Amino acid sequence: MQLSDSVQYVKGVGPQRLKLFHRCGIFTIADLLYYFPRRYEDRTRIKPIAKVRLGEFETVKGKILALGIRKTKNNFSLFQLAIGDGTGIIYATWFNQDYLKRFFKKGEEVIISGKVGFFNQLQMNSPEYEIIRSEKERIHSGRIVPVYPLTQNLTQRFFRKIIKEAIDKYASALEDILPAYVRNAERLMEIREAIENIHFPRTIFLQERARERLVFEEFFLLQVGIALRRQYLKRLSGRKKRGELTHRTLTHRFRQLIPFKLTQAQERVMAEIERDISSSQPMNRLVQGDVGSGKTIIAIYALLLSLERGKQGVFMAPTEILAEQHYFTLEKILFPLNINIALLVSGLPAKVRRETIEKIRKGEVDIIVGTHSVIQKRVEYKNLGVVVIDEQHKFGVEQRQELRKKGLNPDCLIMSATPIPRTLALTLYGDLDISVLDETPAGRQPIFTYWVEEEKREKLYQFIYKQVKEGRQGYIVYPVIKKSSNTRLKDIEENFKRLKEIFADFSLSLLHGRMKKEEKEEVMRRFARGEIDILVSTNVIEVGIDVPNASIMVIENAEHFGLSQLHQLRGRVGRGKFKSYCFLLGEPKTEEGVKRLMSITSSQDGFKIADDDLKLRGVGEFFGARQHGLSELRIGDVLKDTQIMQRAKKWADALVEKDYHLLLPEHQLIKRELRRRFGDKWALISVG
Repeated sequence: MQLSDSVQYVKGVGPQRLKLFHRCGIFTIADLLYYFPRRYEDRTRIKPIAKVRLGEFETVKGKILALGIRKTKNNFSLFQLAIGDGTGIIYATWFNQDYLKRFFKKGEEVIISGKVGFFNQLQMNSPEYEIIRSEKERIHSGRIVPVYPLTQNLTQRFFRKIIKEAIDKYASALEDILPAYVRNAERLMEIREAIENIHFPRTIFLQERARERLVFEEFFLLQVGIALRRQYLKRLSGRKKRGELTHRTLTHRFRQLIPFKLTQAQERVMAEIERDISSSQPMNRLVQGDVGSGKTIIAIYALLLSLERGKQGVFMAPTEILAEQHYFTLEKILFPLNINIALLVSGLPAKVRRETIEKIRKGEVDIIVGTHSVIQKRVEYKNLGVVVIDEQHKFGVEQRQELRKKGLNPDCLIMSATPIPRTLALTLYGDLDISVLDETPAGRQPIFTYWVEEEKREKLYQFIYKQVKEGRQGYIVYPVIKKSSNTRLKDIEENFKRLKEIFADFSLSLLHGRMKKEEKEEVMRRFARGEIDILVSTNVIEVGIDVPNASIMVIENAEHFGLSQLHQLRGRVGRGKFKSYCFLLGEPKTEEGVKRLMSITSSQDGFKIADDDLKLRGVGEFFGARQHGLSELRIGDVLKDTQIMQRAKKWADALVEKDYHLLLPEHQLIKRELRRRFGDKWALISVG
């Protein structure tokens, strides 16, 4: 039998119980062996019955003195064992489980673990038990006992028996993916010993060593995948034509046009980009920056560096309206430099679009601003030098291949408005060089953030009325479009009617995800032009255009949004000269909800907020399912296990440097496992 065989063939599972295992994500024997405990209970400390303490979780060992079934006043069936150890007697009690009687015999030794109570006598209700017929069989008590995350109708006791059966029968078939030279240098357990000790550790020390081994293996495989991708991108990109400097004055004159002093972070990132663009190796860089950290200036600088070398530049935005805003921003800032800038979006009239594409082909356009259409097949460039990309674009290996087919090999700069702790960023974006904008330009106003209770809603509406009367604009954000019977969340449809009555003197408009793209963009254009006073929206405005006159953000049911999402929404205001406010309406029912609102009201630092968000929600939920290979992590925690991650990365990088095609015998198991994990994407890594 192989580890890839169905879990139903493990003794005790069978076809009847198979669905229960499937609910836990266990389909094969290997899945079962790698289904790790959530926590452990130390049941090694066996106490004399006379010394147990009421209300405490205790483990005792003794002989069965008597057993029997009786009926209670309420007609419940009660099965009891009387257990003695010479120092006292304790009763183990189970309600409506008469079948247990056939498992026990008077005079047998038994270990029980549970919470001690007193009902006319010392008692444990429904304790874990172990009948001592052989020391080898002890898996439920008298030892460190694993506790698993299980679905309904799967008990801990049954599941432990199945795990023990699988380890005894199939652990010998486990193959060690980690090369011996890595394992020995890092002093890590062999895989079979690690699997045994993660499930049934003899000591806490062995459990910790087993976990270290398994975490290291997960991170090692993840980092090998990242290192292979990085190497592949380098080989795919090859070397670029650097281009001779033809207009070296562009960046110098641009600096003179900037009406404020650049931050040290901006200067540092601009220097990093200049080194990349001057290099013969194509740039592949991620710029992380908080809301309002000055990413647009960085993007323009990268575009101008390319123009100075006689090449064209592309600025990609996630939506047409954002592309339009970037286009007008560039036109305004770069007007004195006499640079030809074109907008390329699907909404252009057909004739204008054809003419623009022709000008791009002839090299008559220097900078092209648009959506994903700027890299489509029918768009040809005379000499594309750099592509600046918003993080929301899935601009990966496939797109680079498309550009390469056209004979293009541009520098790539990816802009991210989602701050991530640096160690985690290196894990998620290991194929990119990373720059961080961790300073806010001078003059950027703080956004006054308040958590408002329901009874103060009327006062809040009065404040909004006063602000809009003075000429400001605002957003009111709801978590859902339509009310659902099983939720108490406020919805946009029902509340929009009420808001129109409250703010009858002003212009209000709706914006949500079910509207057509053209409708959404037209509403945003009208809001930007000042034709709409209050925009009532869902979180579709999280990535939106700059409206300097917007100074009020109200978020309903704020506790139901992620911290980083709240921070992004707050960043829609405070972009002009006016004092700006963010009001969070919410009544969190959980400790996590309270922490979320306290975090956002106490800090404007996106990196700190992202860190808090990660701690509260965990990496998987923060980034979404199956993203960046993190869904493959069953035991490793990229936030807590950073040192193990760094050790694994060092070995993974060295391995790929030495054996890029994974041809050495000791690397064959790694290749097989990566094929299993990446599936169709394996071809894009292009190994072997």
